[in-house]
Amino acid sequence: MNIEIFNFKIIGDERGSLIALEECKNIPFKVKRVYYSYNMAEKTRRGSHAHKTLDQILICVKGSCAILMDDGTEKQEVLLDSPEKGLLVGKMAWHEMYGFSQDCVLLVLASDYYDENDYIRNYERFLKECMR
Repeated sequence: MNIEIFNFKIIGDERGSLIALEECKNIPFKVKRVYYSYNMAEKTRRGSHAHKTLDQILICVKGSCAILMDDGTEKQEVLLDSPEKGLLVGKMAWHEMYGFSQDCVLLVLASDYYDENDYIRNYERFLKECMR
């Protein structure tokens, strides 16, 4: 499985730190949607789906969480625990987020607007789609 982690450049001094996110530069696509999740219970599982065409970058801007990545043949867990790391969740990647720290804020940058028709929410259907 090809897991792609982006390490964002930190600009900082004694006043604090800043990370700039720029579409088609350190984000590999044009950003059309931004959202974030917070106040998630540690035992909650989010995601549990894949997208047919959407690409996303997940960034844990505060706290930490784990991401289970699944390409239909292999599974791998990725820990997001720093605002300087971003995980690319590409097309046809089943993903589940869990193990949220109490202070977790998970930011998502998406390559397109919300479209329910782009979601594959059934794991068996996802596996069939991967076999094509």
